[in-house]
Amino acid sequence: MQLVHKKENPKIGLLNVGTEDEKGRELEQMSNELLKSSGLNYIGNVEAREVPLGACDVIVTDGFTGNIYLKTVEGMGKFMKNAMKDIFSGGIMSKLAAGIVMKNLKGVISQMDYRNVGGSPLLGTSKPVFKAHGSSDALAFKNAIRQAKQFTENNVIEEISKAL
Repeated sequence: MQLVHKKENPKIGLLNVGTEDEKGRELEQMSNELLKSSGLNYIGNVEAREVPLGACDVIVTDGFTGNIYLKTVEGMGKFMKNAMKDIFSGGIMSKLAAGIVMKNLKGVISQMDYRNVGGSPLLGTSKPVFKAHGSSDALAFKNAIRQAKQFTENNVIEEISKAL
């Protein structure tokens, strides 16, 4: 987050079913203890509903839970985009309202589109590995490649290794 997105001292949260230390499986409880002693800007356990609201900059999770979270958020983004289309494609007043707020709506819609990120790094590997959806289109792949390029140019794996 610091090297690729230039976010100084990013807030790191552990995705969990509650914010209390005793919440989660053994994996989350052990990870919570390790992260507490890491020296990172670790804010503790974070519930999924708080992440889109800016609770943290980095989510730590296992691949299974993370994939479920990611697909749920993407599904909600698609739902909201379709709901807004339905709302603003009604009568003439709805279309006028859409014209007034369209610039702002496009920004929100863009934020909800996973294709604008494209992919995510799998950490814990010795070489850069990025994961994109099997359903990714050309825009998503372009942005996944852009992310991988930034990741590589900023020597993220080397910096993580040094930090560890």
